[in-house]
Amino acid sequence: MKVYITRKIPDPAVSLLDEVFDVSMWPVEDSCVPRDVLLSELKDSFGLLSMLTDRIDRELLERAENLRIVANMAVGYDNIDVQACTDRGIIVTNTPGVLTEATADLTFGLLLATARRIPQAQEYIRKGLWSTWSPMLLTGLEVWGSTIGIVGMGRIGTAVARRAKGFDMRILYHSRTRAVDVERELGAEFRSLESLLQEADFVTVHLPLTQETYGLIGEAEIGLMKPEAVLINTARGGIVDETALVQALQDRKIWGAGLDVFSREPISSDSPFFELDNVVLLPHIGSATIATRTEMAVLAARNIREYLLSGKPVTPVNPQVLKN
Repeated sequence: MKVYITRKIPDPAVSLLDEVFDVSMWPVEDSCVPRDVLLSELKDSFGLLSMLTDRIDRELLERAENLRIVANMAVGYDNIDVQACTDRGIIVTNTPGVLTEATADLTFGLLLATARRIPQAQEYIRKGLWSTWSPMLLTGLEVWGSTIGIVGMGRIGTAVARRAKGFDMRILYHSRTRAVDVERELGAEFRSLESLLQEADFVTVHLPLTQETYGLIGEAEIGLMKPEAVLINTARGGIVDETALVQALQDRKIWGAGLDVFSREPISSDSPFFELDNVVLLPHIGSATIATRTEMAVLAARNIREYLLSGKPVTPVNPQVLKN
């Protein structure tokens, strides 16, 4: 059976598939597989190991007559038409759990970098502008003892809360369901979204992108935040209304933002974010440690291997397919 991989991935993951399948892989590490190539490759593929940059839609699925599994190398799967896969009896899998700690590390690093203006300070010194010490030079916000508001208390949100506890932060959260265990362990306090936005010094987003969460943080929500508050997003760009965020940053209605994700990736060279001095921008590197990205690739490969050989995927997104 043929398996197609849409991007060059670590050898341990490829080896898992090479042992038992006919594997083809797009060989260019830093570019997406062209749509026409992907359509052609999937005509006779039984398994697909995809990236969040690959659009897996009905058009593609209709041409992939043999396809039985789409293994996404990401926790999120908003790039996949899951319903279309389910309708065709195709299992979809993701890679939860393995990237929790790395993404939480990056989230907190982004929070610190934004609060303490670390990128701006580096640029200042590299440009040769540092001529003397000054009492208020590049002053930022206090993180220790401040209030963090976590929107989405899942695995990653909980991991961020544990890091916040180490900074003696007051932890507020909003989630679809109460995280009673986190309340007991860390003293986290449940809030409505509106109350969280009004109270928090740092708001960090950890939700999947769905119809319900698309544009969840819009003009009205940003307007509830404190003038000295910071918004951090390492989840999905579409959750935040970027037009409203740019306007709020331009007008100094909030102090700053740290973004690892965007509604369109990569962002264009003429993005208004580049004109702002109160935003820190990263190229979607939340899980980008060598160990974590390797583990993600291996888990995606395991899903394909286990499903095609035994019918038992490790982390299914649409398990109802297995019951049919």
